[in-house]
Amino acid sequence: MNLLILVVDDEPDVELLFRQQFRHDIRTGRFTMEFAQSAPAALERIADAEGVLIILILSDINMPHMDGYQLCKMIRGNSVTRSVPVIMLSGKDGIFDKLRGRMVGATAYITKPFEIDSLLQLIDMHCQQAQRV
Repeated sequence: MNLLILVVDDEPDVELLFRQQFRHDIRTGRFTMEFAQSAPAALERIADAEGVLIILILSDINMPHMDGYQLCKMIRGNSVTRSVPVIMLSGKDGIFDKLRGRMVGATAYITKPFEIDSLLQLIDMHCQQAQRV
C-alpha cells in the first residue's frame, strides 16, 4: 500500500522546503508527499484517498477559507481519518495556540521556523508505525 504524507500550507516556500528535504524518500518510494494550499483542498484530497494510506498530515494554522484548527477538528470527526496523526506547523508560539491545537486533536505542534531534524524524526516515527500496521 502506498503511504501518503499530506502537507497543508499556503506558503510556496514550505512546499519547496519539503520537496527538497524529502526528495530521496519520495524518489525511492518510501512514501508519497502531496501538497494542498488550503484546508478545503486538503479535505478534498482526503476524500479521494483510495488506494493510499494517509500516515501523517502536516498542517499550517493560518490559511485562507478555513484555518488549521478547523481542519484538524474535521479530520478528527471523520471515522476514516480519526486516527491519522496531525502535526500543526505555526508561527504562533503562544501557550494558548498550543493548547488550542491539543483541544482540536493535534498530535504535535511545531513552531516555525522549525528544526528540520525534529520534523524528520517525527516523520520517520510515523512511517515506521504505519509500516508495522
